[in-house]
Amino acid sequence: MSDVTRILSAIEQGDPQAASQLLPLAYDELRRLAAQKMAQEKPGQTLQATALVHDAYLRLVDTENAQHWNSRGHFFAAAAEAMRRILIESARGKAREKRGGDWQRVDFEKLDVTTSVSPDQLVALDDALERLLALDRLAGELVKLRYFAGLALDQAAVALSVSTATAYRHWAYARAWLRSELLNDM
Repeated sequence: MSDVTRILSAIEQGDPQAASQLLPLAYDELRRLAAQKMAQEKPGQTLQATALVHDAYLRLVDTENAQHWNSRGHFFAAAAEAMRRILIESARGKAREKRGGDWQRVDFEKLDVTTSVSPDQLVALDDALERLLALDRLAGELVKLRYFAGLALDQAAVALSVSTATAYRHWAYARAWLRSELLNDM
């Protein structure tokens, strides 16, 4: 039993000190995943990778709502989900008129820099992802692990306890389905 699995089990059993032991062990990997996600965001974000990790961690080890972790993979899948929700909440907040709505920040030093995804596109992706999860749970979970947590296909397959071939089939389906949905929404 790995240290992370042992600590997750202790958290589940209500050990108040276990949560403080988990962060140092999982922090580096969560930070790496968050940095990958934030690198895909538009420049000038106010949300930093460290803040994303801390917010996700606080949601994961909330002592009032005891979580049940089956494995290390389950914990990191939940971390991906928490990061996804934080990013979606941030995107929805930025899309609101009182937060600037559709105003565009222009950095004159880097006008030719290509930007990734706008808050509206991220919200549309999340809506489509919710519909995909209702149709094909595995495909939706793969999208969350690949897009929001930055896992490679083989890492996502391990986290979901499926073969790489099965993960590849569901990933191909999910990409095609999401592309169709997102094109129809525009």
